[in-house]
Amino acid sequence: MNYYKFTAIRLADSWLSPAYVGITADGTIGYLSGTGPTDIEATQVTTVNGAVVPGFQNAHSHAFQYGMVGAAEQHQHGATDDFWSWREAMYQCALRFNPQQVQDVATALYREMLRNGYTHVAEFHYLHHDEQGKPYDNPAEIGERLIHAAATAGIKITLVPVFYQKGNFGQAPQERQRRFISKTTDDYFRLLENSKQATSWYKDARLGYGVHSLRAVDGRDIIETVAQGPQDLPFHLHAAEQLKEIGDSQSYLGKRPVEWLLDNLPLDRRFHVVHCTHMTEEETRLLAQSGANVVLCPGTEGNLGDGIFNLSSYANHGGSWSIGTDSHISLNPLEDLRWLDYAQRLISHKRNTFADGAVTLMDTTLQAGRRAMGTVEKEDFPYFEIGKPFDAAVYDLEHPMLSQAPLRHLLSTIVYAGGTSLLMGTIVNGQWTYQKNRF
Repeated sequence: MNYYKFTAIRLADSWLSPAYVGITADGTIGYLSGTGPTDIEATQVTTVNGAVVPGFQNAHSHAFQYGMVGAAEQHQHGATDDFWSWREAMYQCALRFNPQQVQDVATALYREMLRNGYTHVAEFHYLHHDEQGKPYDNPAEIGERLIHAAATAGIKITLVPVFYQKGNFGQAPQERQRRFISKTTDDYFRLLENSKQATSWYKDARLGYGVHSLRAVDGRDIIETVAQGPQDLPFHLHAAEQLKEIGDSQSYLGKRPVEWLLDNLPLDRRFHVVHCTHMTEEETRLLAQSGANVVLCPGTEGNLGDGIFNLSSYANHGGSWSIGTDSHISLNPLEDLRWLDYAQRLISHKRNTFADGAVTLMDTTLQAGRRAMGTVEKEDFPYFEIGKPFDAAVYDLEHPMLSQAPLRHLLSTIVYAGGTSLLMGTIVNGQWTYQKNRF
């Protein structure tokens, strides 16, 4: 094994300091203790003055949208620009990239995720056809390109090819959506099977599945997709992001989006509902109690003017959430974590959203994030465990801000003030995939 002595490593409820970690040839943890192994010389242990936390999971990514970051930020004076007008710019981006360009954009994106401490990404993928809307000879062509990008960068990936069928509730798809469309559940399941084959060659690729949203798939087909799809994979979908979406859902389905999901799907821990910005108190309570997870994307939700998720109430009802970077306007997981808290502080005018915000945010995000990736074997698992991969973000304790922080405040300092400049490196399967500005 390769041995490291880290200054501190974060376990589920405390810091272990010092922390000796032995990593096996396959990248798993073979030794974890506060004391060094007795059967090796001290010179065989690499000392790192760093604080180790688990690598972050990015639970919601549209990789191709990294190619339009900043492109929709100039607004005509007097005009109204919102999610729906931004979506037109996104459609143009989606129609612009060929498979190699998608792979190049995704490779650059995934490297930047590693630079920020992410070690696993769930790629919510709906760019299924070519620029003219015709199927590729390999139906999973773009999905396979995304997996190649992840392998090149060195990040783990859960490919989530999603069912996209309609232009809006009950409406035919628009021409600008031609790359996204699977007409029937049979078409979608063929895509899913090809996507499963595409993940087989990269050992750090997994599969999830889902539907884009209630507005993009017929309700009966959503129910069929859930019922007939794999029961052991995470299921992802968007819901209740926009006020217009709420109104359209009520007009067409007779229910609000989350209300419809609660009434029609067997929601549990394997469901990951993205955004849920606009829920009633009753929906908030019932969704939390169902066991389903919410995926929150504060950077994108703020950029698009979506609104503020009712996190305080959702957490009080036992709700579980992960984070994602969505359109990638922000890639710093620590920034997203603290803005989950800060948004609640802004509307409550109080600072104590949680008794210990850093612990709550880190723990809930990690646990739900692992469920979103499909890597959970048991609930309430430890941050690091013998026999499990060593995936970690390591923060530099020689940085002036961290060097003055006592251990009892270290996690709060990292979460509430940390950024990319504090990151010493990112480790995936026991290997430094990013270290001090080098990949």
